[in-house]
Amino acid sequence: MPTRTTPRITSLHLFCAVLVAALAARPLIIAALDVAVLRTAATVFVAVCVQALPFLVLGVLLSGAIAAFVTPAVLRGLLPARPSVAVPAAGLAGLVLPGCECASVPVARRLIGQGVPDAAALAFLLAAPAVNPVVLVATAVAFPGEPAMVGARLLGSLATACAMGWLWQRVGRHEWIIERARRPAAMPSGTGRWAVLVETARHDLVAAGGFLVLGGLAAAALSVLVPAEWLAGLSGQWLLAVPVMAALAVVLALCSEADAFVAASLSMLPLVPRLVFLVVGPAVDVKLIALQAGTFGRAFALRFAPATLAVAVLCAIAAGLFLLGPR
Repeated sequence: MPTRTTPRITSLHLFCAVLVAALAARPLIIAALDVAVLRTAATVFVAVCVQALPFLVLGVLLSGAIAAFVTPAVLRGLLPARPSVAVPAAGLAGLVLPGCECASVPVARRLIGQGVPDAAALAFLLAAPAVNPVVLVATAVAFPGEPAMVGARLLGSLATACAMGWLWQRVGRHEWIIERARRPAAMPSGTGRWAVLVETARHDLVAAGGFLVLGGLAAAALSVLVPAEWLAGLSGQWLLAVPVMAALAVVLALCSEADAFVAASLSMLPLVPRLVFLVVGPAVDVKLIALQAGTFGRAFALRFAPATLAVAVLCAIAAGLFLLGPR
């Protein structure tokens, strides 16, 4: 006698239910939100999300394609044998092999399991979500009047990835990465490549979409809740603006395909602190720290995350002063 399965309510069902309820209550919602401050916040929120969404979708599709068609064994074969040379090569691989922050952690874990030097795998982990073409094009669209911002982000992020790779090669210890992460990762059996692409893209889109909404809400809240004179005061306070933007990047944990639009919305701040926000975000944030701790171990995360934060801030400032000037 066949067993009867109980229907399972998923997040997609809840989303559809909320969407239907919102459409039904549309007149009431419009009447309740017909306030000048809320209209301003809604405009900022919609602008950030609508501008970033196409790049987010493109990014997760490319990430899914890499997970399905580019194996860690192929990447290992493309990297030089010497670790000191493999580090910049792995960083440059991020230019052609994009992936979101969440996807870069398991890819780096697979690389280590395939025998790639730790330093090269960690350089790829930092570079892939930060210097890929989708992120750079999104940055150019977000900052149409500042083309140097694209070069500054590329330089700062690539320098961060290479510096952390070389630093790990010099002072990193084998035991700081748990032994489980060094075993070859088992690939799912009986799953077609297109199914892997779809499932990876769906997972990344759901995860990254939530953080995009969070970033849009943060930008909207900053536009109406933070007094303009506070942000104007930061424009002349570099020593304060830089750590504030670095901390904001760590806490918001935005997707790298969308963070440029949030940074562009903070137009009252100088370019260099906003560049710090763009370089720090894909390198270290709260979700990445949790992912790294779960994948490589707590001892790794407690050392790697603070060092990455310091290196990313310094590299962003250096790249900003070199390409953007003191602004």
